[in-house]
Amino acid sequence: MATPADKLWRNARLATMTGDGLGAIDHGAVAAIGDTISYVGPDAEAPDATEIVDCEGRWITPGLIDCHTHLVYAGNRAKEFEARLDGATYEEIARAGGGILSTVTATRAASEDDLIASALPRLDQLIGEGATTVEIKSGYGLTLDDELKMLRAARRLGEVRNVRVRTTLLAAHAVPPEYRGDPDSYVDLVCDTIIPAALGLADAVDAFCEGIGFPPEQTDRVLTAAVAQGLPVKLHAEQLSNLHGAALAARHGALSADHLEHLDASGIAAMAASGTVATLLPGAFYFTREERRPPVQALRDEGVPIAIATDCNPGTSPMASILLAMNMGATFFRLTVAECLRGVTVNAARALGIEGGTLQPGRPADLAIWDISDPAELVYRIAANPLHARVYAGI
Repeated sequence: MATPADKLWRNARLATMTGDGLGAIDHGAVAAIGDTISYVGPDAEAPDATEIVDCEGRWITPGLIDCHTHLVYAGNRAKEFEARLDGATYEEIARAGGGILSTVTATRAASEDDLIASALPRLDQLIGEGATTVEIKSGYGLTLDDELKMLRAARRLGEVRNVRVRTTLLAAHAVPPEYRGDPDSYVDLVCDTIIPAALGLADAVDAFCEGIGFPPEQTDRVLTAAVAQGLPVKLHAEQLSNLHGAALAARHGALSADHLEHLDASGIAAMAASGTVATLLPGAFYFTREERRPPVQALRDEGVPIAIATDCNPGTSPMASILLAMNMGATFFRLTVAECLRGVTVNAARALGIEGGTLQPGRPADLAIWDISDPAELVYRIAANPLHARVYAGI
C-alpha cells in the first residue's frame, strides 16, 4: 500500500521530462507529500490523498524555469531601441556610453525597494506563465554596495512571491565609467572584494566575455576567484564574436555558457566534455536583429544539453515571457517541441545546478497545469497563455 499523500492531482496527462523526450504518461497522476513529489505514474495506481484535484484531462508539466534573466534593474532603454531602428548597432551604442552603462546610472540611483517595485511586474508575468524558478543576475551596479543591493533585491523578490529565486553575481558585466582607464583594477575589485562579500547572497558568478565586456584573461581571473570561493560559475559567451569564452567556461566546470551565436567546434567539444549547458537566448537574437544563429545541430551531435531563457533585460531582450522564448527558440533556431520544453524544465534546472525540472518522486512539487490538447501548443502559440493553474512547493 502506497504512503498516503497530502495532495493528489489526478485524471491528467503528464509530460514528466524524464528520459530523452517528453516522458509522456496518459491517464496519469502526481502526488505530493509536503513540498516534494511522492508519486508519478498511472492514475489507477495513485495513492490516497488528503486533498484530490481532478485535472479533467489537462496536461501537467514541471513548473517552468527561466534560467537567465536580468530582472532587477531601474529605468528603460527605449531611446536606444529607437537609435537602433535608425541604424546604430548595439556595440556603437555601448561604446558611446549607452547600453549597459545607462542602466547602471539608473540602477545606482534606485533604492532596494525601488528595484523590487520595478521588477515585480516582470516577475509576475513569468509566474503567470507557469514559472516556478527564476534566475536573477546583478550587474547593473558595478560597485560593491550596488551589486549587493541588487542581490538583496533579488532575494527579497523570492520572499514576496511564491517563486524560487536563484541569484547570480554579474559584477563583471561592464567596466564602470570610473575605471574606464584602468579595467584591471576593477577586475581586482570584483575578485578580491565583491565576490567574497557576495557569499551568502549569490548562488553563482557570471561574467560578460566579449569585446565590449571583458577579454578572456580578465574573465578567467573572475571565474578563478569565484571557484576559489566555492561558487559555481556560468558565462555570457560568443554572443557578438568568438573569444573562446565557452571553452574557458568549460575549463572551470561552468554550469552554463549562454548566447553562443559565434560558438565554434572546439567550444562545443569543451562544453560536451565538462557537461556545461548551452543556454540559448532567442529574445536577444530577435531584438538585436542578429543573423548568425547558434550551432544547434552541432550541439545536438555532441550531446550538449540545451536550455532556453528569456534573458529579460532592458537593452537587448525586454521580454518577460518564457512561452514566447520557446516559440522563438523553435522559430529562429529550429528547436523541436521537446527541445523547447526540456529547455525550460530539466535542462534549465541543470543550467542552475539545482534539482528540478522533472516530474519524479523526490523532486520539488512544482507543477504547471495547462488547458491544452497537446504539448506542442505551448511552443506553437504566440501571445497566448493557456496556464490553468500553477503549483509551487506543493501549494
